Amino acid sequence: MKARSIAIALLLAAFQVVAQNNPVHVLASNGMKAVIDDLKPQAERAIGRPLVIEFGTSSAVKTRIEGGEAFDVAILTSDVIDDLAKAGKIAAGTRTEIARCGIGIGVRAGAAKPDIRSIDALKKTLLASKSITYAQDGASRTYILQMEDKLGIAEEMKAKTIPEQGSVRSNARVADGSAEMILTLVSEILPAPGVQLVGPLPAEVQHYVNFAEGIGPNSKNADAGKALVKFFASPAVAPTLKSKGMERP
Repeated sequence: MKARSIAIALLLAAFQVVAQNNPVHVLASNGMKAVIDDLKPQAERAIGRPLVIEFGTSSAVKTRIEGGEAFDVAILTSDVIDDLAKAGKIAAGTRTEIARCGIGIGVRAGAAKPDIRSIDALKKTLLASKSITYAQDGASRTYILQMEDKLGIAEEMKAKTIPEQGSVRSNARVADGSAEMILTLVSEILPAPGVQLVGPLPAEVQHYVNFAEGIGPNSKNADAGKALVKFFASPAVAPTLKSKGMERP
């Protein structure tokens, strides 16, 4: 009887160890990649679990979740999280704001930085550029097009624009010289190899994209998911957000 009790206790302990090592599956926006990559070790220590993270554009990740893909935590643009919550794809009461990020311009590392400090300077720089690129499925695209309309240069920019799938490929075009400039979120430019940030857009045409998080309604790691959501919303994350070109909303 005693041996059986010991065996059961050992079996329960083994199940507990397996549960503690069960990874938390995160689906996240490319706009948050630099922050999440930097904070991953700290986050894993905070929740006591390993993280398995997949990145993509918020729109692409939304499609995957709507198609039934399982996940524990989603970190996406706030509007996408809201849409998913309304559709029952984010657990009620778990939606939490994390950060916001403005749009900037990047050029090839080592290239001269053009002047974009004012509306007039930005307009001249864009018109003088040989080519620009951005993520055609990215969260900032709509606002880039609105900016071009506001500056009255939408038609002129069409011929020199090279849309790409995702900011990673857009940045790669700038790094290899096949595009002169990238327009995207500052947080996507700063970590890109071979690309340097010129700066954010002037305040008059700047737009901020907000990011939020939420837990999957069918997550089998809900407690660890809640701990992760709490971690990314904590004050401890603020310095990393700032270093990656982001800020609290």
